[in-house]
Amino acid sequence: METRAVFLNGPEDLHLDTLALKAPGAGDIVVEIAHSGISTGTEKLFWNGTMPPFPGMGYPLVPGYEAAGEVVEAAPGTGYRPGDHVFVPGADCFDGAFGLFGGAASRLVTSASRVTRIDSQMGPEGALLALAATARHAMAGLDKAVPDLIVGHGVFGRLLARLTLAAGAPAPTVWETEPGRRDGARGYEVIDPADDPRRDYRTIYDASGNAAILNDLIGRIQKGGEIVLAGFYPEALSFAFPPAFMKEARLRVAAEWAREDLAAVSSLIDQGALSLGGLITHQAPAVEAPSAYRTAFGDPECLKMILNWKDAA
Repeated sequence: METRAVFLNGPEDLHLDTLALKAPGAGDIVVEIAHSGISTGTEKLFWNGTMPPFPGMGYPLVPGYEAAGEVVEAAPGTGYRPGDHVFVPGADCFDGAFGLFGGAASRLVTSASRVTRIDSQMGPEGALLALAATARHAMAGLDKAVPDLIVGHGVFGRLLARLTLAAGAPAPTVWETEPGRRDGARGYEVIDPADDPRRDYRTIYDASGNAAILNDLIGRIQKGGEIVLAGFYPEALSFAFPPAFMKEARLRVAAEWAREDLAAVSSLIDQGALSLGGLITHQAPAVEAPSAYRTAFGDPECLKMILNWKDAA
């Protein structure tokens, strides 16, 4: 089998290519991808060559860990059958390219244990499940407080805010320095950080990935407050110790989602408690991938770019 796939040969060297797929084995399914998302976090670091060394990393690679499509083949015992719609968090199924993420392709071979069944009516929003699960993972579990303040009103920050409200917690404040990104709030306020006098936040979630903001955030928490590093930081993090000492500040790193997070957000979506609407601002056919990636990473008005694989053959 072959697939059309986004082929990242090196930093800013990206095109659509045809790659051979590894043969499916026991427990595998084959999925025709309808939509895949472009991540402005980790994918951008691979695209511009600033990703720190990471296990399984190398060029050339197929990027993308946000894909949704339809099962076309399923091995016996997988629990899936042709016609099922699934979310696929990437795949390592290519000959001639690393599949560290591997979701940006028209067809994927993956273990059935990695995918999550979704409603066929979700359309392109089905590709957002990983982001929602990552936001839920940052918040869920024992001894984890929901955010009082969220830094960044991109897709991830919006999902953190929506999950906070879905949990029945008070509406968080959201900081956003880009004026064009301050709209779209549902039940919470988005402000310029320069207009916020508060210095008593109990829990701050940073969804910006901006390492330089840490000292400012420490100055904004109450004594014993917590800062959750929910973004991805390519540079070493540092902060002035005396202010952190005076605040008895706590820092927590939020990692990627787990299976239970996917199941939890899927349930919230099915119940109508969590909406993924209004998060996708741009869509493009997969054949326009080079320009789509540049838009996703360079246009501040682009919250989320989705590639449509329907006519990529």
